[in-house]
Amino acid sequence: MAFGWKLYAGGKTPPLGEAVAPDERLSWPRTIGIGAQHVVAMFGATFVFPLIMGLDANLAIMMSGVATIVFLLVVQGKVPSYLGTSAAFVGGVVAIRANGGDSGDVVGSILVSGVLLALVGVLIHVAGARAINAALPPAVTGAVVMLIGFNLAPVVAGVYWPQDQWVALATMVFVIVASLLLRGFWARISILLGLVFGYLLSILLDVTAGQITSPDGTGAIVTRDRIDFATVGQADWIGLPQFTAPSFSLNFSLLVLPAVIALVAENAGHVKAVSAMTKRDLDPVMGRAIFADGLGTVIASSVGGSPTTTYAENIGVMAATRVYSTAAYYVAAIVAVLLGLCPKFGALINIIPGGVLGGITVVLYGMIGLLGAKIWKENRVDFANPINLVPLAAGIVIAVGNVTLQITDTFPLSGIAFGTIVVVVGWHVARAVAPAEMKAALLQERGFAEGTGPALGHTGGHEVSADPSSVDRVGRPGVDGRPAGVDAGKGTLER
Repeated sequence: MAFGWKLYAGGKTPPLGEAVAPDERLSWPRTIGIGAQHVVAMFGATFVFPLIMGLDANLAIMMSGVATIVFLLVVQGKVPSYLGTSAAFVGGVVAIRANGGDSGDVVGSILVSGVLLALVGVLIHVAGARAINAALPPAVTGAVVMLIGFNLAPVVAGVYWPQDQWVALATMVFVIVASLLLRGFWARISILLGLVFGYLLSILLDVTAGQITSPDGTGAIVTRDRIDFATVGQADWIGLPQFTAPSFSLNFSLLVLPAVIALVAENAGHVKAVSAMTKRDLDPVMGRAIFADGLGTVIASSVGGSPTTTYAENIGVMAATRVYSTAAYYVAAIVAVLLGLCPKFGALINIIPGGVLGGITVVLYGMIGLLGAKIWKENRVDFANPINLVPLAAGIVIAVGNVTLQITDTFPLSGIAFGTIVVVVGWHVARAVAPAEMKAALLQERGFAEGTGPALGHTGGHEVSADPSSVDRVGRPGVDGRPAGVDAGKGTLER
């Protein structure tokens, strides 16, 4: 199924407890409305992360629409998902720029990772999901996700926060409060709302308090307005975004390759979440989904766009609306392409003050890191076992501290790349040389079907119970109509 949607109940909104399947659609006005919600849900992170990586946010939004269409075609409409900008590459990109790389080096390295991700998708399609689970069990993937997030802490402290510390603090507080007090869909876009809040606060302070003297993005102390609308006035209403040709370097490519591990885990989790919601077995198309994400990243980065990944924000929209129609995703993708063709819109995005980004990234980077801990928790990873504890601890500290291993004069391993190698290789070596009782304890880990023990060939166990760390699992007022504390059984939705 690609475009042959069946009309659900005459196109009317489904009653409480009913759902619209991926191969069905509502009336086109209702479908467009749902598609607009998907645009809002993906919007914040999709343009914030390109800004952080120094890429064209307008191009990133446009290419996210293109990548989404490619994804839906590859999975034959069986996995309703939106492909937005991936956060997993931010740490590697920061490292590339710190080592003198430009935007061409960045997108070239991302393109290489996209090719690798697509090949992993082909492998999973041929060999089955168990093969990749054995190579990258939850103990390992959780550590990689964690070290990617926490490695970024110095970027917040040294680049964004000092540009306007009080706006950064106010924006951070707003995001925290909004995520706690708002309900349902609005809680899911608290990052976007925080960005709007910080933007408006910066305008107000320029008018009332005047210019600010602080470091700019380069670190130089300057006196300036927080927001300068000059470039917005000069930008055209209609036009193409700025394209960038990729260039390739082995050293730079190695800095972002660890993100592939995070994306494999991320995509697999999202496919399983969609499978749980739609009550369909999507394991046979998991390889296709991962391949499609890799292909989307290759297409986007080949013209200077950002890496892509399936978005939990949009899965959240489906959980709230129970409309799983891929027609709504095609609408969202088309809207994203049209937004990318408006340079004036892109100019508004590109003048977001550094202080606002500081308040947002301090939350976002921490969330990325803690998602690694969530993978451990959900899969009941046992840290009393030295096989899990020792190599993962070493790799995380190497990444967070940006420890460098100088292999040759021109080939250093540091930060995320070095830490990921220690985590992946170290875990498998530790498992190989560990005493028999430690190996046996590893296989006895109880958790989800993809848990460490089951991934290694043991049948394992899965006790179905509410996880208090997942608001979507236990129910949240305004999300699925259940009172807090009641198991919604929807699976994890975090990205």
